[in-house]
Amino acid sequence: MKFYSTRSRMSVSAAQAIAQGLAGDGGLFVPENFPQLPDFAELVKLNYRDLAKVVLGLYLTDFSKQEIADSVDAAYSCTFENDDPAPLREIAPGVNLLELWHGPTCAFKDLALQLLPHLLTRATGKTAPEGRETVILVATSGDTGKAALDGFSDVPQTKIIVFYPQDGVSAMQKLQMTTQKGKNVFVCGINGNFDDAQSGVKAIFSDAEMKASLEKKNLAFSSANSINFGRLVPQIVYYIYSYCELLRRGKIKPGTPINVVVPTGNFGNILAAVYAKKMGLPVKKFICASNANNILTDFITTGIYDCNRKFFTTYSPSMDILISSNLERLLYLLLGNSPDRVAALMLELKTSGRYTIGADTLAQLQSEFAAGCCDDEKTLKTIALTLKDYHYLCDPHTAVAVNVFMQYQKQSNDTTPCVIASTASPYKFAPAVLSAIAQDKEIPTDGFAALEMLSQLTGTAIPAPLAALKNAQILHPESVAKTEMKNFIRRELGL
Repeated sequence: MKFYSTRSRMSVSAAQAIAQGLAGDGGLFVPENFPQLPDFAELVKLNYRDLAKVVLGLYLTDFSKQEIADSVDAAYSCTFENDDPAPLREIAPGVNLLELWHGPTCAFKDLALQLLPHLLTRATGKTAPEGRETVILVATSGDTGKAALDGFSDVPQTKIIVFYPQDGVSAMQKLQMTTQKGKNVFVCGINGNFDDAQSGVKAIFSDAEMKASLEKKNLAFSSANSINFGRLVPQIVYYIYSYCELLRRGKIKPGTPINVVVPTGNFGNILAAVYAKKMGLPVKKFICASNANNILTDFITTGIYDCNRKFFTTYSPSMDILISSNLERLLYLLLGNSPDRVAALMLELKTSGRYTIGADTLAQLQSEFAAGCCDDEKTLKTIALTLKDYHYLCDPHTAVAVNVFMQYQKQSNDTTPCVIASTASPYKFAPAVLSAIAQDKEIPTDGFAALEMLSQLTGTAIPAPLAALKNAQILHPESVAKTEMKNFIRRELGL
C-alpha cells in the first residue's frame, strides 16, 4: 500500500511513512485506500493481539506477517495489566466505557506507543542508510510524552526528545516525564502552551539547516505524535475490538451501528475511529467532546476553524489544544482527497489563524459528526455524578466525554449503543478528581498524599506505575523559552 501526503501528490511506502513521521512538505501521510475488514463472525474469535495483527497487516503491506506478529506480541505481552489491554465497562444499558489506560503510563497513548518503537525500528531498517540513528521528536500535552519516553527508552539506534508546556500538564504527568530513565531520553519544559510546543516541533522538522546538521551525524528525525501513521494505526484496533466485545456479550447483532464518543484535542484518537468506519465498522455518529478550548465544537457546528481565541488551562490538560493536527487528515477525506485544497486551507490557517469550509463540506461533516463542550465546573460535576449514579470513577478527560454524550443524548433522543473512550486513569489527575468528590475535605498539596486519599475515599487501588514514582529522582529539570527549542536539540545531540 502507498501513502500520500495530505498536501501534495508525493507517495511513500508504509515503512517510509512510519520512519519519516511527517511528510517533507509539512503534510501528514494518509493511506491510498481503506482496506476492508474480514467478516465480524471471524473477528469475534480473535483476542486483542490477534486482531491487532490483522488490522496492521492490512495497512503495513511492506512488513512481513512475522514482523507484525513479533511487534504486536512484544508490545502487548507483559506491559498491560492483563491479556485484555482495552476492557469495556458497561455503566448503564447501552453505555460503555472503553478503558484505554491499563498500560505502563496509565493513559490511552500506551496502546500505540508500546507498539510504535517496534514498528519504527523495523521501518528504519528497511529505509535508512546503515548505522542511521532516529531522533524521535515529540511535543506533548501531557500523556504522549511519558508514553513515548517509556516506549523508546533505551531502544537501540534511537534517541527521543520530548517538549512539554511547563505549566500546562498535571503534576503527576510532569513527574512521570521528568523522572524518566534511559540513556537516550531528553525531556524539556517550555515556557508556553502545547500549541507552542507543537508548532516549534513542526518548524524544526522542516528546518533545512537542522536536517543538514543531522545528516552529518547520520541522524534523522521522526515523530511519535499522532501525526505519525504508525501511531494512528494501532488506535484503529481498539474501536474494532470494542465492537467485537459487544457482539461477544450479545449486546448487539452484526451490522448494528454504534456511536463513538471521544474526548479529543489533537483529533488523533477520534480520527482512528473514522478510519475504522472506513474499513467497515458500523458507526452512526462520532461525538467529538471538547473542554473549554472548544475550537473543534465550533468547527463541527459552524464550519469555521478559528485559532484567534482565548486559550484556557483546564483540569483536562491533554485537551488544552487549539491547533488540532489530525484534523488535516479528515479534511483530506472531506475534500475528495484533494491535496491542493488541503494545502490552501493549511496555508490560510498559518497566515490568518483561521479557515472556513463550504456549506456542502460542512453538511457532509455534520452527517457523521456531532460535537459538544464542557467547562471545568461541569467536568467536576460529571466526575461526582458518574461516581454517585454509576459507581464509576473517571478522570477529567473521560468526564468531558461523558458530559458531552449526555448533552447529545438529551438533544437527540438517540438511543444507539455507544462506546465512550476512557482515556486516562483518574489517579493521574487526583487533585482535580478529589475536588469533585471530596468537596468538604481539605485536599492534600502533596501529590502522593492525594493519591492515597483518592484510594481511601473510593476503595480503588493506586496504579502501580504511579505509586512507583514516589521516591523517583528528578532527572530532567530543565525548561527553556519556546524560541530555544532548536538550541536545546542542538546541544543535547552535539550538533
